[in-house]
Amino acid sequence: MTTLTIHNRMLEIGNGRAAVEVWEAGEGTPLVFLHGAGGLMPNDLFFQALAAKFHVYAPLLPGYGGSEGEDELRDMLDATLHTGDVIDALGLVRPALVGHSMGGMLAAELASVAPNDVERLALIAPAGLWLDAYPIEDLFAKLPFELPELLFHDVALGERLMTAGLDLEDPEFLAEFLITSARRLGMAGKLLFPIPDRGLRRRLHRIKAKTLILWGESDRLIKPVYGEAFAAAIADSSLLTLPEAGHLVTHEKPAQVVDAIATLIDAG
Repeated sequence: MTTLTIHNRMLEIGNGRAAVEVWEAGEGTPLVFLHGAGGLMPNDLFFQALAAKFHVYAPLLPGYGGSEGEDELRDMLDATLHTGDVIDALGLVRPALVGHSMGGMLAAELASVAPNDVERLALIAPAGLWLDAYPIEDLFAKLPFELPELLFHDVALGERLMTAGLDLEDPEFLAEFLITSARRLGMAGKLLFPIPDRGLRRRLHRIKAKTLILWGESDRLIKPVYGEAFAAAIADSSLLTLPEAGHLVTHEKPAQVVDAIATLIDAG
């Protein structure tokens, strides 16, 4: 895959609020991508794959990268409205909306709160529901060496992508990991801790967008059965499960995920 030029910029959203960092790349149909609790990786494979087909905007949630203002977002409603304001500040009108994990939760919330503003919605292993029989692992209670097995079907691939060859148990790497995670945990914890149930199930019926729900068959973090629950609750939706892929199906099967999104967006 050819590496694309990614433009990073700080976006002012007005009313005295802190600016947010936005990654932007590609050409064509505008698409907004909302990242998961881990943020975006350097040279992010999925962002690159999306930008090869679409004009992608990926705003970083406050607490991630250069985005600040996490103290202003107290709960899911604040985060949802913040996301809508960011899309407005980008000058976009009804762009395709794609979210992974925590970002999928935000995308679903926005599509339910503002159903007339979202026409095409792709939810990739979204958080937001809770099934007692299938509890979701506490991602932020994990140490680095535990994450590849939790997030990837191909554990060796996960180790390479997440560490860039560094030792997962090296004290310096661990210290840097904990420092970076602490700020993200402060923001993500408001949405995901102790469980990611913020009443989304009661709002999913409001979604009008044509919706793709996509899951990795080997997802150990949020089991694929959650995909069935989302599909049952969203009227105009389809569920696609990809084999040999875990929670980060975006990185294990980027081409297949992007092709499925392209089919959704091109559908009449």
